Parts: sequence; C-alpha cells; structure tokens
Amino acid sequence: MRATRSGSAGAEGDTSPLMPHTTGTRYAVVSCHVERPLDDAVWARFAELQERRTGGFRIAALIRPADVSAGEDESIWVERARDAAARGPLGHHTHWTAPDHARPTAAGAGERVLAEGVRLRELGLEPTLFCGGGWYTDTDVAEACAELGYVDCTPRATRPAYLGAGERWASLAVPTGVQLPSGRLLRAIPTTHSLGALARALPRSLPEVVHVYFHDTDLVHGRRRLALRAGLALLARRARATDPDALAAAGGAPEVSWADVARP
Repeated sequence: MRATRSGSAGAEGDTSPLMPHTTGTRYAVVSCHVERPLDDAVWARFAELQERRTGGFRIAALIRPADVSAGEDESIWVERARDAAARGPLGHHTHWTAPDHARPTAAGAGERVLAEGVRLRELGLEPTLFCGGGWYTDTDVAEACAELGYVDCTPRATRPAYLGAGERWASLAVPTGVQLPSGRLLRAIPTTHSLGALARALPRSLPEVVHVYFHDTDLVHGRRRLALRAGLALLARRARATDPDALAAAGGAPEVSWADVARP
C-alpha cells in the first residue's frame, strides 16, 4: 500500500521497466514482511534500511495491519505506515489468526482481506501490493486481492519447505496475470528468493525477475543484517534494481488460469 497520492516511481533515477522477455534485461525487486511494526527496535532497523536504499533498491514494506482486537495501537501504526510509504512501495500483509500466527485456522480468509483493505483506505492509505501470511492463499483471497486492485506477491517460485502435505499456496515463476474464476484478472509478482536462497543463487544462475524477501525481525540480528546488505549490493550488479510497483506498471505479463497457479 502507499499513501494516497498519484503516481508511483521506480528506483531513484529509474523508470517503469519493460518486461524482461522483451528486453533481455534481468530485473530485481525487494520486499520486507513487516510483522512487528509496533516494536520500536525492529521498526527503527527497518526504517534505516529502507532509507539507505542499498543497491538502489526501494524496499517494499508489506505491513501487517494493527490488530486492535489484540490490543495493538492503530494510531502509531498509521504514522509508521505513512512514513514507510514516503520511502518506498507498501503492501498489505495479512496474519489471519493472530499477530504471531500467520496462516488461517478458520474460514473467512478472503473476508478478512477485504475488511482490512477497506480499513486501510479509511485510514488514508491506498494499497498496491499484497502478501498472505505464511504464503497462504485460496480462491476467495485471490478474488479479494483482485477486487481491491492489489498486485499479489503471495505466489512462490518454489514450495515453502515448512508447509505440511495438502496446505494451500500458489506457484508462479514470473510476473503473470492470473485469470480468476470470477473473470477478474489478478496481477501477480512471485516471490523467488529468501536471504539464504539469494546467497546460494548469486554465484550461479538467476531468473529473469528476482524478488527477494526478508522479515523485519531479521534486521535485529547483526549477521542477517550484514548478509542482507551484502546480498543486495551483489544483486544490484547482476540485475537492474526496481520495485514491485514499477514492475507491475510495465505490463506485458503472460496470463494463466487460477487452476494453473493454486496448490495443492
């Protein structure tokens, strides 16, 4: 999500890219799952990193909304979300069960996404991106994302290793338009690399579009923080730094059906 305003820029000095298959250029974007936005120490580390723009990356903040029912302060959350919106793209990151429990344990996942999306707009924020907590998605969630106009970053290039047999996720390798059962088109930019996966991939091959993600809590650990900075600096040498908003604005993505994306 971003603060309500017109326009959306790419990396500093960058313009909206053409899709890699039309140019032969590799692009890279970076996002953070901001799961503890009200933790002062965690937030300070994230704000510093976003401001630094290592490698030229405008880091997208995929923020979990304040859970008022769990006693979280929405007014402080709004201030921080607006600050992050001034530094880069923001996104809606849903934890369906509790602040510390990402995947849903009951029905109504899509309804929660819609309700949160409406509330974010009431607070003066305009969502542009989405990522389901624990990489969860289903048809109702996808339809909610399309209705809200989100670009979905929930699909993964590889299956999350910790998911149990039969648990839902979505599989994509490249930015794609997903035709949903309702007839809506959901734009999606898959998440491709964790910090560890990026470190392993950098000496070898990289896909045409690289989407690196990390968690805000990674930044309180010195080794992970240094690994992230080093990884982004090296990635910028092998790919053109941009951001999810600019990449989505490029258009030209192939289209597939939801049945080709949904797993299991």
